[in-house]
Amino acid sequence: MADAGTVQGKGVRRMPASKALRRRIKKLLRIGPPGVGGVRWGDLRRTSSIGGGWGFERGTPVDRDYIEDFLRERSADIAGRVLEVKDAAYARRFGGDRVTETAVLDVDADNPHATIITDLNNPVELPSAAFDCIILTQTLHLIYEMRSCISHLERSLAPGGVLLLTVPGITRVPRSHDGTWYWSFTRDSVQRLLEEYFPPSMVKVSAHGNILAATAFLHGLAREELRAEELAVYDPEYPLIISARAQKQPGE
Repeated sequence: MADAGTVQGKGVRRMPASKALRRRIKKLLRIGPPGVGGVRWGDLRRTSSIGGGWGFERGTPVDRDYIEDFLRERSADIAGRVLEVKDAAYARRFGGDRVTETAVLDVDADNPHATIITDLNNPVELPSAAFDCIILTQTLHLIYEMRSCISHLERSLAPGGVLLLTVPGITRVPRSHDGTWYWSFTRDSVQRLLEEYFPPSMVKVSAHGNILAATAFLHGLAREELRAEELAVYDPEYPLIISARAQKQPGE
């Protein structure tokens, strides 16, 4: 039987393997991460991102995979009277015929889709007990007075209504958001924040992502450049997206 240092075949006399072949065999048999100096950086050895943005120019941003999976899993909550920010795209996509009425909130009065013009830092214009579901995706980090925002959103939910929330964890902070990007979150911080305004038993917070997904997202790569099984792995040490479902007390 040949060992790692020889090559042998039927009718062929035993010959020493080359040093290159021995190194190749040892590499194939190696278990665990490469040692110091053994990492092949390739395209990642750069101090600027590959995509230069969120990933839209290459396909679909990586974080959208987690956001949309969360809304798809909670689609039964997207029903009745639904409030969304900027437009009602997610309400229509994931709520379908269950949605009887949509409202769109924006601080920008020029938004043709907006039906409620208010600042989420203190959205006093929101009607009380008006909505069965509020969808707030990737917005809370831009609200400095986030406790005021959550308090008013809870007030605006009908009894038994549901807030569906997503916020960034590991993320780039674009220069275009200077002066408007205030927070990044962890699973624990979102849990504690929502439990200040909703019954703790009715708050469910999850995190999504892993080091590969986070690296791809920071580089502005698209989810089409990763395999589904790679995106599906969850590592709590690398939360790319935090999602939460918070329900108002029924009969409140």
